[in-house]
Amino acid sequence: MATDALESMGQNVTTGTNFSISLDAAGLEEAERLFNGLSDGGQVTMPLMKMVWGAYFGLFNDKFGIQWMVNCKDN
Repeated sequence: MATDALESMGQNVTTGTNFSISLDAAGLEEAERLFNGLSDGGQVTMPLMKMVWGAYFGLFNDKFGIQWMVNCKDN
């Protein structure tokens, strides 16, 4: 996955945090386990929840500052 950092939207590229690791879990139970375990001690920016595109999705920065995206199909 990729996206742009738009200065007009208040987004800035910062070396070291200019990427996210994306995980596609096999199901909701695995997504919750991954999300809760990896976000422990970090900062959740979007809780894992059902999205309009028919999946569960969440965002967080882990305790080391790495950005993560967790996604799973709504089974």
